[in-house]
Amino acid sequence: MTLTSIPTPEQIKRLPKAVIHDHLDGGLRPQTIIDLAKKINYPLPATEADALADWFYDACNSGTLVRYLETFDHVIAVMQNREAIIRVASECALDLARDGVVYAEVRGAPELFTREGLTLDEVIEATIEGYRQGEKAAKAEGFTIRVESLLCALRQNSLAQEIAEKVIKNRDLGVVGFDIAGPEDGFPPTNQLDTFNYLRQEDAHFTIHAGEAYGLPSIWQAIQMCGAERLGHGVRIIEDIDFSGAKPKLGRLSAYVRDRRIPLELCPTSNLQTGAAKTIATHPIGALAKLRFRVTINTDNRLMSRTSMTNEMVEVVKAFNWTFQDLQRVTINALKSSFIPFEERLAIIEEVVKPGYLAIASE
Repeated sequence: MTLTSIPTPEQIKRLPKAVIHDHLDGGLRPQTIIDLAKKINYPLPATEADALADWFYDACNSGTLVRYLETFDHVIAVMQNREAIIRVASECALDLARDGVVYAEVRGAPELFTREGLTLDEVIEATIEGYRQGEKAAKAEGFTIRVESLLCALRQNSLAQEIAEKVIKNRDLGVVGFDIAGPEDGFPPTNQLDTFNYLRQEDAHFTIHAGEAYGLPSIWQAIQMCGAERLGHGVRIIEDIDFSGAKPKLGRLSAYVRDRRIPLELCPTSNLQTGAAKTIATHPIGALAKLRFRVTINTDNRLMSRTSMTNEMVEVVKAFNWTFQDLQRVTINALKSSFIPFEERLAIIEEVVKPGYLAIASE
């Protein structure tokens, strides 16, 4: 086999992967939710791990982002103390490593976990401690992973500036960037324009959720007014491409996104659940990759979508006949788009990703 061969699911499982759009509170193990809920006497819709996993998956298949986001009430409720956050973050790092992920940027909104008295700083510190514990646990099992933190502000609330200041405070301590998340419609990214200007003045990295539940205006504002380096999802950029002729014709915005190599943090399975696409086979990722946008593959919320990086890759391989080379390209895209220093990105690409793909593809 060669890099132009189509990989098997077993081979995909072993390939080195990079994920840059994964939510901490969207990736809990069902049993962990049950364990944590018991400690605080919190009622859950199911008390057996498989049944609870089914409930999350079914509840998220509504086709709307608003209903999808409502499922987070349960996981947020059980993550209101230091020990719980450390456990969840540690298991996140270990689960990703077991799935072949070698680099991850995991995002979370610290303000969600302060209901029982934790400060924003305490939430951030517990999260980073958990990632480090998970990295060590992964190493003990023979896996190597690096996990960095992105801090999210919720676009419907008013803490964006304070969260941005926490990014600056902790950027040499495990936090590599900023994000805004939450409902797009009615809460444009320009509401936080002063915060994005502050981040740029501080030479800080940031991505913006845009082009998932809302269309091209959200993407345009995120890039042209707020200065986003990456687009969280960005899947609806496809609406600015005309496929009616013999050759696709890019509009001004889509051409700008492609020309500037602005990364698209695409999350195929999640996009089906929130109504951004109907099937993997019709998901814009296939066309966008062919047109050589800077496409990346991500998990978004592993619990809610019952997914993993392996699953996301298996699905696009089945849908579009992607080869080892195609998967390597999106993995390198993710690393090139990461918020760690250039030489550290390059080291992972040259020392881990390329040799790993070549070895597995040569079997």
